[in-house]
Amino acid sequence: MTAFQTLDALRDACLTMPAPDEAGAEAVWQRQDMLTKPPRSLGRLEEIVAWLARWQHLPRPRLDKVKVLVFAGSHGVTARGVSAYPAEVTAQMVANFAAGGAAINQLARAAGAELSVVPLHVEQPTADIAEAPAMSEAEFLEAVEAGYSAVHESTDLLCIGEMGIGNTTVAAALCAGLFGGEPGGWTGRGTGVDDAGLDRKTAAVAAALQRHRSALADPLAVAMCLGGREQAAMLGAALAARHRHVPLLLDGFVATAALAPLAKLAPDGLAHAMAGHVSAEAAHRRLLDELGLPPLLDLGMRLGEGSGACLAVNIVRSALACFDGMATFGDAGVSQG
Repeated sequence: MTAFQTLDALRDACLTMPAPDEAGAEAVWQRQDMLTKPPRSLGRLEEIVAWLARWQHLPRPRLDKVKVLVFAGSHGVTARGVSAYPAEVTAQMVANFAAGGAAINQLARAAGAELSVVPLHVEQPTADIAEAPAMSEAEFLEAVEAGYSAVHESTDLLCIGEMGIGNTTVAAALCAGLFGGEPGGWTGRGTGVDDAGLDRKTAAVAAALQRHRSALADPLAVAMCLGGREQAAMLGAALAARHRHVPLLLDGFVATAALAPLAKLAPDGLAHAMAGHVSAEAAHRRLLDELGLPPLLDLGMRLGEGSGACLAVNIVRSALACFDGMATFGDAGVSQG
């Protein structure tokens, strides 16, 4: 049995988000203005610490437990030739994660983060979104619950990532369904498809939008009809992070698209999130602009797996190290201007 028995129950949970702790954020700013530096001279590093306090509900934020959650799922739309890799790579990469051989394993270790990989029926692809809803309501809610239950309240910072051949196609469909615009404006080369593959992707997205046009007014119906199990799980994890006072670092195009329904449901639905990076996938910058989320990093990455979000953990740790370790003007005996 899931925590959300119906779409309406899930919608209610998305619309009853805890408010930020502005008093905690203000306490951070007061301390930062007393540290031995010109006011606000550390730029976004100072904003990051205030953001941590605001969403951890702590005047002195902490990063004792940083978690990376990678959700994996399979997509029926891959049968249309929308990826440069075969569908079986999803399950093979899940095994690679378990063996410690993927990029995210190395990045999580370097960032001092705990990595968990959650496969979501990878042997059972979702329906082809160009022909049918990706998931039934029960399947969608089950995947949301898998993400929601994977987030523990003891987590100090959460990174969300994914693995799923074909998921840049469903991400493009999600974005077009949520924000409008021509399918080609949201569709990129993903794993590196050639021109013919890009044409097939764009055609699949266009067909999916036409097939599900009656669902486009409801962000959750869009997620159910056009997304995938790993996208639904990421949405659930982001919702749990908000409910459990856990700040969230977003990864690339697929992960951001998966969470966009929260922002469409409520203006502050992703207020607890920062964009870890902007990926090289063509539409990610456009999506971040739509959501008002400036990225922390821009390194031309397009891997997924939570890699960009995890890499940004190092920036967040540096920000908190300055906040915790710097002396105040009074402590150091330094005159203020």
